Amino acid sequence: MSEKEISYAIETLSMAKKIQLKNNQPLSILDDITLQIPQGSSVAITGASGSGKTTLLGLLAGLDAPSSGDIKLLGQSMLNLDEDQRAALRLGQVGFVFQSFHLMNNLSALENIMLPLELEQTHKDPRTMANEALEQVGLSERADHLPTQLSGGEQQRIALARAFVNQPKVLFADEPTGNLDQATSNEIEKLLFQLQQDNQSTLVLVTHDEALAEQCQIHHRIVDGKLA
Repeated sequence: MSEKEISYAIETLSMAKKIQLKNNQPLSILDDITLQIPQGSSVAITGASGSGKTTLLGLLAGLDAPSSGDIKLLGQSMLNLDEDQRAALRLGQVGFVFQSFHLMNNLSALENIMLPLELEQTHKDPRTMANEALEQVGLSERADHLPTQLSGGEQQRIALARAFVNQPKVLFADEPTGNLDQATSNEIEKLLFQLQQDNQSTLVLVTHDEALAEQCQIHHRIVDGKLA
């Protein structure tokens, strides 16, 4: 495939992120980040603690705005979009998986998976779709369990089902195995890549785990706020 034929899920151009310290001095977190992420690819972002990798993930997802430069998500520039407009762009097209699961403790496993479908308000039968997603991650028998009644690995499986239930075009994962033991991590990694391939989603993940990063097709490292 030629360069012109490649379709990109995410593109950035000379993106930078600075914050203002209490002494009114600017602190550069990211500087001159230019990258292209092809649709359907798997991309890992690694770096030392404080290198800016989680900040980069948030910017690529439109959870934060850069100080300068531009970011295109699914072909849409986010340069002049406010927070609500960026949220509307993500709705039904972007999924998230977090290290600490971020499940709603007052909702059952099934209800947690139904949540993004109900927010999108375009699906006729969210319950059936959520049950199918539960089956995909092997937890049909846990449908009525609350998150506090599930193990860490089971909670992350529910989080994966919730993230993929509406077949997102892009999935962002922030340390998806960071709170799990090695055996459970291996299971979650296998499931994550399987769901990504089944849904033909673009996967962008931040991790400290070099072995996990090497399973991705593309591996970016951040050193002192720059892509190395």
